[in-house]
Amino acid sequence: MDFTLSTDQTLIKNSVDRFVADNYEQAQREKIVESPDGFSRKHWAQFAELGWLGIAFPEDRGGFGGSAVETMILAEAFGKGLVLEPFVPCVVLAGTALAYGATTQAHRDLLEAMIGGEKILSFAYAEERSRYDCGLVETQAHVEGSDLVISGKKLAVPFGAAADTYVVTVRTSGEKTDPDGVTVVLVERDAPGITRHDYRTVDDRRASTLIFENVRVPAANVLGEVGNGLPLVERTIDAGIGALAAEAVGNTSVLLRRTVEYLKTRKQFGVPIGTFQALQHRAVDMLIQVELARSITFYGTMALAQDVSAVERMRALSATKVQISRSGRIVGESAIQLHGGIGMSEEYSVGHFFKRISMIELELGDVDFHLRRYVALGRLPASAAAQGSTNGAVAHA
Repeated sequence: MDFTLSTDQTLIKNSVDRFVADNYEQAQREKIVESPDGFSRKHWAQFAELGWLGIAFPEDRGGFGGSAVETMILAEAFGKGLVLEPFVPCVVLAGTALAYGATTQAHRDLLEAMIGGEKILSFAYAEERSRYDCGLVETQAHVEGSDLVISGKKLAVPFGAAADTYVVTVRTSGEKTDPDGVTVVLVERDAPGITRHDYRTVDDRRASTLIFENVRVPAANVLGEVGNGLPLVERTIDAGIGALAAEAVGNTSVLLRRTVEYLKTRKQFGVPIGTFQALQHRAVDMLIQVELARSITFYGTMALAQDVSAVERMRALSATKVQISRSGRIVGESAIQLHGGIGMSEEYSVGHFFKRISMIELELGDVDFHLRRYVALGRLPASAAAQGSTNGAVAHA
């Protein structure tokens, strides 16, 4: 298979690489971290102007005709700069749910506003007892007249304070682990009945806990079908994993480069420590893990970009998440150890890259969860695999 980028994709890569180099030196990033939103609205407007917010969506869904490959290019470059703008939470997660679940003109208008940088969305699916299982939904919604009334709690909603609209998973029927009965609904940030608790995460990003108390939203805010939203949620989660994997490749490649540079310049006993064979072996181990991460990211991206079954896509993305998490931990820990004390200092970037790769390991499912999902999907009979939604089997694996 030819993984060479096309001319247009190369132009995109060069453009985003230049942006990161010009705008995300560590001192510049620190100022953004301390800003009220935790990201730059100016940068976000530039993303929209350059077409990055819609480039990966097909034209028939309001985008510019790209695919997961373009998402991979952008996310990898963002990973190299520890970019803080909410590309994955807004565009990849919430945007995927909106693009594939839109049923009304209002939905399509909202997607267009997101692509234009006018609206920021966030995907709210995690709950206290869900443990990454997107089919375990306890947030309840019932019908009253022409409205849905929502009550429940969502955790770790990325950039919840900045989002204009939340894409929320709720349960409209069935028990908390039933694959049927999950519904995806749009909720405005200022809807009466929402309580929000904001905080900064370990990797200097922003997140919120959302508490819904009898929050009313119009039934027209439902994305996809009422009670049959799990396949849409699974597609959304997989798209997010693909983007996180690409971000991790960018992150680990920088950790490798800076560690090798340090080994060449730091001296001990009068010679660069990079001349010590044991440290050379550690650097080679890091290189192998970066290339493993890159290869598995290509695999996951192809599963998203091509017309494959839901089970094949989910298995590919679970395998991707497992390898990315393992490679990221090895590269991150090695970078810290080989740098010594300076690797843990706030003034040096390596520690910040390590914190981000540690958070990526936990986002959208950890290694144990995705190993279980991969195995459970392999046990499904062909008839069940063809139906799309598989989370019920995973929950009981």
